[in-house]
Amino acid sequence: MKSCIVIVGVFVLMIVTIIPVYGAEKPSMDVQSLFEQKCSICHSSDRAKSKKKTLNEWETTVMRMKNERGAPISDEEAKIIIDYLAKNYGK
Repeated sequence: MKSCIVIVGVFVLMIVTIIPVYGAEKPSMDVQSLFEQKCSICHSSDRAKSKKKTLNEWETTVMRMKNERGAPISDEEAKIIIDYLAKNYGK
């Protein structure tokens, strides 16, 4: 009986320690790094950081960079960057 309790205890302990390591999702890329990597291709990231814009203004700017100026960002990356800029450099 004691060995059964020990085995169950060890099993529970293994599950509790393994799930956080293997079950947790890692973010694909740090948001600030994504911003720095994508936006600094054409200009200094300080250019964007020196501005204060509303969410709509940041959306207009980022989508213009993507659609008219050829910035190599996906629609998903654009949304992430827009949210980052609005949160950190918003009016």
